[in-house]
Amino acid sequence: MRRLVVIAAILVSPMVARANPRTLPFTYTTDTLASGSAELEQFVDLVPLRAISASSTREETYLAFALQTELEIGLTDRLELGLYITVVPDPGVALAGAARFPGAGNGLKQRLRYRLHDKPDTLPIVGNAAGYLELSENLFEIEAEGKLILERRMDPVRVAANLTAEYEWYFSGEREVVLAPSVGVSYEIKPSLHLGLEGWMRGEFQRPAPASPTFGLRPQVYVGPTMMLAVGRVWWTLGLYGRVTEMSHHMAPGDPYGRVWLRSMIGYDLSR
Repeated sequence: MRRLVVIAAILVSPMVARANPRTLPFTYTTDTLASGSAELEQFVDLVPLRAISASSTREETYLAFALQTELEIGLTDRLELGLYITVVPDPGVALAGAARFPGAGNGLKQRLRYRLHDKPDTLPIVGNAAGYLELSENLFEIEAEGKLILERRMDPVRVAANLTAEYEWYFSGEREVVLAPSVGVSYEIKPSLHLGLEGWMRGEFQRPAPASPTFGLRPQVYVGPTMMLAVGRVWWTLGLYGRVTEMSHHMAPGDPYGRVWLRSMIGYDLSR
C-alpha cells in the first residue's frame, strides 16, 4: 500500500520545470531540457489509406501507422540530444499496392536541438529561435534534416514556426529534397492544458525531377486542431488534421496522403 501511495504521489505531482511537453505535435518550440535531465516520448501516426485486398482483389481502406520512440537528454541547458527508434509495420501480403508511409521506415534517428539564447523572449522580432539537425537511417535511405525553429510568446498565446528541409539518399539510387514547413498557435487555458491550431506541409522533389509528378510527390498540406494535457510527470499531445490540398482527389492504392492524419504523443519526465 505504501508503495502505491508513493507512485500515485509522483503521478499527480506538478510538472517539474525540467519537463518539456510538446504543445504542438508537428511544430517544435525552442524549449530544451535542462542539463542532465531526460524525457521519454512515444509517437504514433495514423492515416487511412487505400490498397487492394489479396483475397477479393477489391480496393479497401486500411489504417497505416508509424511508431517512434524517442529518448531526449539535456546535454546543457541549451543543447538537447534526441535518440529515436522508428517502426513502420508492413501491411503484408493481404493488401497489395499499399503505400510506403511518408517519410518513415524501420530504423534509427539522432538529432540535436540548440537554443540560440539564454533567456526566453530576448531576440528581436521573433523572440525565440533554435536550430535543429537530424540524421536518419532506415531500411530505404539515409536522410539529413535541418530545421530553423522560430517562436513568439504572448502569454497565454504561443506562435511557433519550423522551416524544415531534408535531403534523402535512397539505397536504390534515387535522391530527393523534401520541404516540410509547419506553423502552429497554442493557447494556455492553464499550465496543464493547451489548445491549438496547426498546419503543416510535406513535399517530395525527386532528383532528377519527373516530367509529371504523381499525387504522392506533389506537396500536400494538412490543418487541424491540437491539444496538450499534462498530469504530473506525464503529458499527452494530440492533433487531428484534414488534408486541404487536392481535396477532390480520389484516393487510390499507393497514395501515401490520406484525407485525415492523426498524431498522438505521450511523454514521461525521467528527471528527479
